[in-house]
Amino acid sequence: MRPESMKIFDELRNLNVLTVQNAKLQGEKVVGCYCTFTPQELILAAGAHAVTLCGTRQEPVAAAERDLPRNLCPLIKSSYGFAITGKCPYFEAADLLVAETTCDGKKKMYELMGKIKPMHVMNLPHNKSEEAMEAWTREMSLLKDWLADKFGVEITEEDIRKAIKLMNRERDAMRRLHEVTKAKPAPITGVDLLVSVWTKGFNVNKEDGIKLVEDLIAETEELAAKGISPFASNAPRILLTGCPVGFGSEKVVKLLEESGASVVAFENCSGYKALDRLVDEDESKDVMVALAEKYLNIPCSCMSPNEGRLELIGKLAKEYQADGVVDLTWQACHTYNVEAFFIRDFVQSQLNLPYIHLETDYSESDVEQLRVRVQAFLELIQE
Repeated sequence: MRPESMKIFDELRNLNVLTVQNAKLQGEKVVGCYCTFTPQELILAAGAHAVTLCGTRQEPVAAAERDLPRNLCPLIKSSYGFAITGKCPYFEAADLLVAETTCDGKKKMYELMGKIKPMHVMNLPHNKSEEAMEAWTREMSLLKDWLADKFGVEITEEDIRKAIKLMNRERDAMRRLHEVTKAKPAPITGVDLLVSVWTKGFNVNKEDGIKLVEDLIAETEELAAKGISPFASNAPRILLTGCPVGFGSEKVVKLLEESGASVVAFENCSGYKALDRLVDEDESKDVMVALAEKYLNIPCSCMSPNEGRLELIGKLAKEYQADGVVDLTWQACHTYNVEAFFIRDFVQSQLNLPYIHLETDYSESDVEQLRVRVQAFLELIQE
């Protein structure tokens, strides 16, 4: 049984397009974001809307390859392709773009994208040293000043603290949504969880978005209490880690569940990774330091070393009673590909769980090959 609330999420992206367009007609400002390292609090404090931009579909990749190398990460190509083809309504509506130097591919692509719209690229340190924290705190202030200058507004500390509380409420709701799959069996499919989380990123009105998530949580908790689930009670429970997944690039999640598994946890940055830590609301703490601490502690593979990812995988594997771990890497994502070595060793030797590493792109060309590997992996779990 599928939660009735999912019907709203199915239509949410189209509804949000209308909301963004209406906001623009009323003179409101929109800032497009590409990554979980973007401090949306500063955008909200500037009186603007923060929206996630498109970058999870195969369709615009061919257009992007006219300017970008073919052997580049599909997420980067898709993001750029949407920008140059005009097929992402959120990109079209955005007054400004904010991005970060998470990887070399993105960093160089942003040089091209910056010719299309005004863009601020935050220089993200790739470790959590004292010097890195100081540098990242300065980057927070630079973004604040840039937004204030571009929009001609004053961004006060009070505005930022108010935005922090709102974003923490949103993160808390999203965490509780993820946690509904702790039930055994899960009351919602991994595909539907992914759709709800992904479409929520396009939501413009934060309060409305939180309410939608709360409604879905209530319904799925009720289903769990009644023992209603789309899965058999013995379905292998899978923790998905690795690169971000969105609508249009969910083929591995679909293959797993079509093969009888239940994807119960998404460690990646389109899932739980950016939700695990809230921004410190202590008013005695410098607000820029509070933001810097939260965002620099996201355990992305661009960080070196990155023990935080191992800790989060271990936590999620235990709390969600995972039977196996699937590590997904998009082709040419070198940081996640290298980290697969550490993840495999940790999962197999420390968690004593079956592990498989899948490397693919957004296309459907290798679906049947992936299906064979996925089914063999699930058979190993069920032996």
